[in-house]
Amino acid sequence: MTESIIRNKPGMASVKDMPLLQDGPPPGGFAPVRYARRIPTSGPSAMAIFLATFGAFSWGMYQVGVGNKKRRALKEEKYAARRAILPFLQAEEDERFVKEWKKYLEEEARIMKDVPGWKVDESVYHSGRWMPPATGELRPEVW
Repeated sequence: MTESIIRNKPGMASVKDMPLLQDGPPPGGFAPVRYARRIPTSGPSAMAIFLATFGAFSWGMYQVGVGNKKRRALKEEKYAARRAILPFLQAEEDERFVKEWKKYLEEEARIMKDVPGWKVDESVYHSGRWMPPATGELRPEVW
């Protein structure tokens, strides 16, 4: 657009002769600008959050205690069952040991029959105490 159309003046004129055009506020002024921080008041209060957290923690600790009691009862039941069957397991092991010991003595008598003065089932250690084999086997399988 040309200057003549904008300022309603024909031809070119000096800038000083031109009428002043300036933007201003609308009638009645602008709406107020909200510059203050607006923190919403909706939602739970700090005390409500604290109480809810405390309640959840307390309930969790209660559940831990209940779980500990159950676990302790199961552990005690397992140990009681082991104590109940232990004599039977020991009797079976003793029976197996006696059979193996008899085989061992027969093998010892067979091997040492030519050695003069050898007594079967006599300990070479003179401690006076009998000790069961520590490995669970009576003798190694070498012969």
